[in-house]
Amino acid sequence: MSAPGSTSFPTRPRKVRTLFLSDIHLGFRHARVRELNDFLQGMDAERIVLVGDIVDALSLARRAYWTAEHTQVVRSLLARQRSGRRLVYIPGNHDASLAVLAQMLQGQFEVHREWVHRTARGERLLVIHGDQLDDGMSCPRWLTRLGDALHGATVMVSHQVNNLRRTFGRPYWPLAEHVKLSIRTSVRYIEQFEQLAAQHARAQGYDGVVCGHIHRPNLRRIGETLYGNTGDWVESCSALIETQKGELALLRWPHREGEIALSPTTAVADAA
Repeated sequence: MSAPGSTSFPTRPRKVRTLFLSDIHLGFRHARVRELNDFLQGMDAERIVLVGDIVDALSLARRAYWTAEHTQVVRSLLARQRSGRRLVYIPGNHDASLAVLAQMLQGQFEVHREWVHRTARGERLLVIHGDQLDDGMSCPRWLTRLGDALHGATVMVSHQVNNLRRTFGRPYWPLAEHVKLSIRTSVRYIEQFEQLAAQHARAQGYDGVVCGHIHRPNLRRIGETLYGNTGDWVESCSALIETQKGELALLRWPHREGEIALSPTTAVADAA
């Protein structure tokens, strides 16, 4: 019998070629680690690419917070590595200092600032966290601070609401994401980031880019460049996968039947 609020998976986990995860923020009080642990139980990936902000060293420095469920995420990932799966880690702005990771992971992950992923179809995708693009974003400092304050309050409320929903067996609801997408300034910022990421990859001759950072899952083509954002496990509870055929798909927990897929010849305007 499943625990309240959990989602049962088939006996056999879903086999995929690559799993992209980012912005888990282990060590942050409002990280949705229960949902992530449930999600990982249903995935069997040949390689796992961690696209930054897996550990929230900034939150840990301000206020230490770590539960057995946070540890279980790390154990689950390390178990995949011991079973022969490849694990690649691209640090983000919250885990750029590898002191915490070095102690916890003991060098068991491949660590790269940027990484190039070649799909089963032969496409070359630049994998970055996305904080490299911050300097190219135009946003007044006062507006950034205001946005951070509103975002923090919204995430806190969303976390409480979803804890209550889980208690009553209701599925996860991305309240914080819905609020963010209802604010025009936030939407413009996201669109600017997506354009900049695609331009960054295209200028270096890649077929596409996979990133995280802005906590906005999406999978689409910008011109002829593939743009994939894994989303996060604080607001959206989402991930990107590459199927055995080399197609990318965006998964949201727990509505796996509603996934968005993207092949080299398919155009997807938005994966909201």
